[in-house]
Amino acid sequence: MSEESRNPAPKAPASGAVRIRAADPKVPASTGSTVRLNKRMAELGMCSRREADDWIERGWVRVNGVPAVMGQPVAPNARIEVAQEAAHQQRQQVTILINKPVGYVSGQAEDGHEPAVALVQPQNRWRECNSRMRWGHEQLRGLAPAGRLDIDSIGLLVLTQDGRVARHLIGEDSEVEKEYLVRVSYGAEAVNVQGLFPAEKLRLLCHGLSLDGEPLKPAQVSWQNPEQLRFVLKEGKKRQIRRMCEQVGLFVTGLKRVRIGRVNLGHLPVGQWRYLASHESF
Repeated sequence: MSEESRNPAPKAPASGAVRIRAADPKVPASTGSTVRLNKRMAELGMCSRREADDWIERGWVRVNGVPAVMGQPVAPNARIEVAQEAAHQQRQQVTILINKPVGYVSGQAEDGHEPAVALVQPQNRWRECNSRMRWGHEQLRGLAPAGRLDIDSIGLLVLTQDGRVARHLIGEDSEVEKEYLVRVSYGAEAVNVQGLFPAEKLRLLCHGLSLDGEPLKPAQVSWQNPEQLRFVLKEGKKRQIRRMCEQVGLFVTGLKRVRIGRVNLGHLPVGQWRYLASHESF
């Protein structure tokens, strides 16, 4: 038998496909010998699980050169290929930053309140948005919040069509910081709360509280001025900051999210939106 027969050349990827090798030591596979294909693709940062299922259904995914099927288990070293159509689809996806006003919900409409996505219309685009992206109604399709902001809170809310962005911001293993400015009162006092609030309770806000029976991750909490605290969190339980404050006797009178990861709210006006710029990342 010839050397070529014993060691055949690797099969070239199908025409119009991009080869992605899953055997990347920097991206460990989930525990176990195999994992569902959509989960592995998400682990590799290729797309979200939902997006992976859509690509598989469209015939855009191959595993070790063979067309993939829904729910397929794959080994950690499986060679995963995606068609150029998938990459093109991802390039068309938008991520939008909005300064959510009070009275709007982050997700689906509820109790008569409109969702923040209702504000994503051409007339509300910030005039200083310098993206070359042109507005189109197709950008509303699948546009969903990557993280919540309470109905009575304002500030930076991310809406995205890109499952990779959503997973990075709100995935189980996300470590992205979220920064908030929180105006508070203490007892009957609405001014100089800093002077009255015990230092040991501030330390508790930083670490030592629990919600829903689970200890909270350490947070950065400090005074911005005598009536306002700065919170930096790496998690986002429902109404977390308000509930944390209640546990130490503080009442939140105003809450504004000003940063997510490396992206700041900046001067974006309340009720207006802009595209995430090509040079920005969370």
